[in-house]
Amino acid sequence: MIDVQRFVKRYGDFTAVKGVTFSVPAGKVAALVGPNGAGKTTTIRSMCGILRPTNGTITIAGFDLARETLQAKHRLAYVPDDPPLFESLTVFEHLRFIASSFRLRQWESDGERWLQLFDLAEKRDTLASELSRGMRQKVAIVCAYLRQPDVLLLDEPMTGLDPPSIRHLKETIRQQADRGATVLLSSHLLSLVDDLSDHLVLIRRGEVLYSGDLAEARREYGGERGSLEDVFFHLTGQPETVDQES
Repeated sequence: MIDVQRFVKRYGDFTAVKGVTFSVPAGKVAALVGPNGAGKTTTIRSMCGILRPTNGTITIAGFDLARETLQAKHRLAYVPDDPPLFESLTVFEHLRFIASSFRLRQWESDGERWLQLFDLAEKRDTLASELSRGMRQKVAIVCAYLRQPDVLLLDEPMTGLDPPSIRHLKETIRQQADRGATVLLSSHLLSLVDDLSDHLVLIRRGEVLYSGDLAEARREYGGERGSLEDVFFHLTGQPETVDQES
């Protein structure tokens, strides 16, 4: 469902991503992790078409992002770490806008259900400019879920969320995978994604250190505990705090 081959991204003389190759099959939740400056956000933004790769190919749901851009973008949804909502639209108007843009039919009941689940029902007529950081994050998540995309790209989606919302997000991410979607989740909160992910893409300095089944990585690199954190420290060789900037 996601296939990245020899992806390179340069900014002038600086190479942010150096020939990254990885794939994630349908129905998997993949954790995209790495130290500061690893190239995680650059990779995700290139996968959704915001940045143009310098070299390499990115395929989304069987469509080449460079040659079949609209088909690929139609099948993916992206939630950035600080969602840029339309300040003059209400919460529900955001859902209506998404439904109109992607020609969704009979979406209202699903929209109301997502608003209820993420405690946004009472804010449905509130302008985006009046929402808290966490509320804005939840609106972006609901808009992504409304489309039922084949691929979900989530960059630090838990930032600003309270504990109940984090629980709802984790439950619904698994539900998205169960229906056959592929979820790529970038987060520096390893403990929160450890029990959620079944696939791992670990990058450092723009290069892939590991790509594959997370259970296998735990067995081979996780030591006695077999945690994602232990895998991370073993493969990177440096016990640094993983930060959201990349």
